Amino acid sequence: MKKRLLSVFLCAAMAATALTGCGGGSKETKAKETKAAETKAAETTAETAAAGEDVTIKVAAIETAYGSDMWKEVCAAFTEQTGIQVELTTDKKLEDVIGPSMQGGDYPDVIHLATGREAALTEQFIKGNMITDITDVLSMTVPGEEAIVSDKIAGGFTDTALTNPYGDGKTYLAPMFYSPCGLFYNAGLLKEKGWEVPETWDEMWELGDKAKEEGIYLFTYPTTGYFDAFFYALMYSVGGPEFFNKATNYEEGIWDTPEAQKCFDIVAKLASYTNPITPAQANDQDFTQNQQLVLDNKAIFMPNGTWIVGEMAEAPRAEGFEWGMTALPAVDANGDRYSYTWFEQAWIPSGAEHVDAAKQFVAFLYSDAACEIFAKAGAIQPVLGIAEKLEGDNVMFYSIYDNGAKAAMGNFASFKAIPGVEDVRTVFFDPVNSLVSGEMTEEQWIEGIKTASDQMRENLVK
Repeated sequence: MKKRLLSVFLCAAMAATALTGCGGGSKETKAKETKAAETKAAETTAETAAAGEDVTIKVAAIETAYGSDMWKEVCAAFTEQTGIQVELTTDKKLEDVIGPSMQGGDYPDVIHLATGREAALTEQFIKGNMITDITDVLSMTVPGEEAIVSDKIAGGFTDTALTNPYGDGKTYLAPMFYSPCGLFYNAGLLKEKGWEVPETWDEMWELGDKAKEEGIYLFTYPTTGYFDAFFYALMYSVGGPEFFNKATNYEEGIWDTPEAQKCFDIVAKLASYTNPITPAQANDQDFTQNQQLVLDNKAIFMPNGTWIVGEMAEAPRAEGFEWGMTALPAVDANGDRYSYTWFEQAWIPSGAEHVDAAKQFVAFLYSDAACEIFAKAGAIQPVLGIAEKLEGDNVMFYSIYDNGAKAAMGNFASFKAIPGVEDVRTVFFDPVNSLVSGEMTEEQWIEGIKTASDQMRENLVK
């Protein structure tokens, strides 16, 4: 049976390759190609279901503020629907748990682990071309439903570098729990002080000066890793999608442009308004202490995502505390304000043993049953119509794009391993700690980015 399943995938891959080689074609031809792909996916779905009782897949998922119970429920629901058994591993430090076994050649079949983490495990797999192409999953029928996966996922989520890291038109990472990101704050404090939420950076600096007079800092951040969403939205607001795309692909000379300098100047100035205790606590163990600064009115704004509410649910807070969220300020009164849409990813290692069953599991993650289980824990899947089912603070968070903010999406292009250059975070964002402490100047930060970008551009993963 295993050989038959492998044969189906090899045939599908050969067919896809042949169709790609033809190029162009009429609408009728393309329609036939699409239909053929859907048929292949349906055949795989049926055959995998038939083999379900003989298959046990390994699923490894990072345990975050959403907890691990939701994964247990989803895995149980998947087994009930397909007959495929699931051996689940969850841990807050998932990299430490699955890393040693993978070095020995024992890979999970499905891994839920986002990019942007300190260990950068997902980035390592991307750079090493060790992630399975899951484009065909988009044409699969969701287990237990009649809908096709691609018909359920919201527009744009499978068209970014976060899911298509090689720019080859194929999807390698499945978009998972999404969250509008922005600046979170205590709305109760602003009401008490009679302060308005800044809509431009000039207004932001004015508020920072007012707050400083009362012993309150304007800004903090959990860890420098949270500057990814912040910086992406900032690049959009300063130069729009065109500048963003050039910058995230390390175009030669891009960091010498006025748009780039504006971004650097804003971050450097914001560093001078940041609570000075922030860098010492900006790590994966103490980051909640920086978030606590906002709850204690020791800092006004912090970059974060909607998960912050659950993450700090049991934390003490100032009297009258009320969560608020805003997009990044505009560069000027006529400029656009952006909120980055951050989302996690699930993927299949190329060394997975049960790729066919793993793809069925990924498809099931977009089922109504899975989405409802995830939503109960606060984890919102990027599926159409999900916002209509939300309540509480999530209504405010997920309606940010209905209130004037534009959505920013995408990230820096992947590059091959470079001696002395670990990843994007260490080059672009980690130096913010040194900007705040005064150990690095803005010019030194920029020079480091320029030098590393030249190497990144020369080593782009294609």
